[in-house]
Amino acid sequence: MLFNVARITYIYWPIECTPKPSFVGVFKIAKITYIYWAINALQNHDLNCCSMLQKLPTSIGQLSALQNLHLNNCSSLQELPTSIEQLNALQNLHLNNCSSLQELPTSIGQLNALQNLHLNRCSMLQELPTSIGQLSALQNPHLNHCSMLQKLPTSIGQLSALQNLHLNDCSNLQELPTFIGQLSALQNFHFNHCLIL
Repeated sequence: MLFNVARITYIYWPIECTPKPSFVGVFKIAKITYIYWAINALQNHDLNCCSMLQKLPTSIGQLSALQNLHLNNCSSLQELPTSIEQLNALQNLHLNNCSSLQELPTSIGQLNALQNLHLNRCSMLQELPTSIGQLSALQNPHLNHCSMLQKLPTSIGQLSALQNLHLNDCSNLQELPTFIGQLSALQNFHFNHCLIL
């Protein structure tokens, strides 16, 4: 029996980091898709350690009040839906240890409220979309241990709110961005152990 889901503000989805083979990830996502359309007050969505999760349903874009989306340790996650651009209230996006994630959708540039973007140990991430320069509220991008990342888009120079840039242990990063001097709000720039530099 369903209660009033329209008032839900937090969801913790209890999917184990090492789920049993009989408990298929697609089935779990099907259940989540069913309720997304109704939970328009949801502010916090925790999907950490969903190791079988390969993608999110496009209906996630209907979560207009969502402020925090946690997808840490989703090792099979390959992509984010373009509908993520509809998450106008999203402030924190955590994608740490998403080792199958190769790219971010260009639509991520529409997240005008996004302040913190965590992509630590996304070992297959090769580049960031140029649209990332449109994230006018972004303060803290974390890109530590992104071992396939070779360069940053010059559009990052447009991030007027950027305070902290973390690039530690990006072992394939070939050059430091020349636009660093344009980041008037930048306080801390970390690029330790970038071997090629």
